[in-house]
Amino acid sequence: MKIAPLYKRLTATGDLDVRIVHTGQHYDRAMSDVFFEQLGLPEPHITLSVGSASHGAQTGRVLERFESALNEHRPAAVVVVGDVNSTLACAIASAKIEYPDGTRPVLAHVEAGLRSRDRSMPEEVNRVLTDAVSDLLFTSEESARDNLLREGIDGSKVHFVGNVMIDCLIDAWPAVEERREWAALGLQAKSYGLVTLHRPSNVDRPEVFSRLVSGLEEIAGRIPLLFPVHPRTRARLRDAGLCEGSSIRLLEPLGYIEFVSLLSGARIVLTDSGGLQEESTFLKVPCLTLRDNTERPVTITHGTNRLGGSRPENLAATAFDTLSRPPAVSGGPPLWDGRAAERISSILRSVVIEHEECASVPGMRS
Repeated sequence: MKIAPLYKRLTATGDLDVRIVHTGQHYDRAMSDVFFEQLGLPEPHITLSVGSASHGAQTGRVLERFESALNEHRPAAVVVVGDVNSTLACAIASAKIEYPDGTRPVLAHVEAGLRSRDRSMPEEVNRVLTDAVSDLLFTSEESARDNLLREGIDGSKVHFVGNVMIDCLIDAWPAVEERREWAALGLQAKSYGLVTLHRPSNVDRPEVFSRLVSGLEEIAGRIPLLFPVHPRTRARLRDAGLCEGSSIRLLEPLGYIEFVSLLSGARIVLTDSGGLQEESTFLKVPCLTLRDNTERPVTITHGTNRLGGSRPENLAATAFDTLSRPPAVSGGPPLWDGRAAERISSILRSVVIEHEECASVPGMRS
């Protein structure tokens, strides 16, 4: 979702050779191919096929294979997005490589500077390390710049551009609005809640996960809950014997259009996802984040998000309170206007041109 608007803006004028690298970290059709199709992206130009593994093994595989791709294609710039293992691995490879002419690619991080202050989250480690080695840091909210400056990042590298996830949502909105996925499931708009869970701190600890599911069951006694289940979460449900005969309606993973359609029609969202905090804020759907922290504080100060905490025994009470007293929206987050990719594209073009000019002059290095 973050790549689609960027690719479209960068290729719009035909003056840049832009190639999509699919690392294969997300490889099943429901979590990968369908997104390319629905968002109008071409098949990836380069596929690394790393598959699933431990954090260390997966990061190492991506780093090694992406380094080979860099040596073969020698791009002037590399753009990494978000905070997954692929983000960090490709960033490290780009920061450490040196081409035969003594140059290396400009490294740009989209969605830079977000911080939860919780280093137990693998994503937080990925965010901090990626930002530390990046040349251009594109931020989605104003607090991100302060985070980067506190970590010693040169402020001239930081560019507040807005949120590419919102660009993607706006671009896809006509198809989303037409879809009415809730009707296909026999429901009325604003009559149900939407659930997603996938973070290890919630689903990989049986005692936490079982209490979360119990809380969701209690909520489902008052309002229908739809739960599109992430593959790794489904395995945890199966291992724990949870949700057998459940009142929670379990769904297979959904495509982007179907999922955002369900989101737009939901009365409440219960999630541990970062992106869903942003999308629900833009769509003004009350969101209860099942964590003690968020790296996206603007979704609380300018949006519909509340922190539900990590104490599953409080989940139902907090959810019912959110239903009865939904968060008041105080405007929208600055620059979440569908033009973030346009701003990024403009900056990248000027940097790539400068990089190429430097590379053509003996003794100069970008």
